[in-house]
Amino acid sequence: MHPMNAILEPGMLVRHPAQPDWGLGQVQSVIGARITVNFTEAGKVVIDGTRVELIPVFES
Repeated sequence: MHPMNAILEPGMLVRHPAQPDWGLGQVQSVIGARITVNFTEAGKVVIDGTRVELIPVFES
């Protein structure tokens, strides 16, 4: 798994680097390298954490 994905936990906000049009996503679950994210514009997506490094979003 990509190093940044290792810090992800449910509730965190992320963006998909290759799919900016998906909008902001909220991590639903992290099981091994499978990361389930609910994106505002794409809905629920299961990401392979060995192939995609999600970008954590820290905004107030």
